Amino acid sequence: MDRESKYIRAKERVDAEKKFYTGLISYVVAISFLAAVNYLTNGFAYPWFLWAAFGWGIGVVVGAIKTFGNNSLFGRDWEERKIKQFMQEDEQRTKWQ
Repeated sequence: MDRESKYIRAKERVDAEKKFYTGLISYVVAISFLAAVNYLTNGFAYPWFLWAAFGWGIGVVVGAIKTFGNNSLFGRDWEERKIKQFMQEDEQRTKWQ
């Protein structure tokens, strides 16, 4: 992979993370506003804002999975690091034989 394609891939990832965090901030602000309106209108006798929080929250979770991968422990970065590690170990092994 050449330098330019690495740069393009990194830029796309930064853009995706920026988009996710912008959406997350929007979620927090909007749900906080709805919670305040809910409290002011009925004192949380019926917390209807939770329906919006849940529905929109599903979208936030899906966005996080798309952005960061569904398993951060064994995500794309981990896989690439392990491949490089095994390749280096193999090089060292063949060097001494």
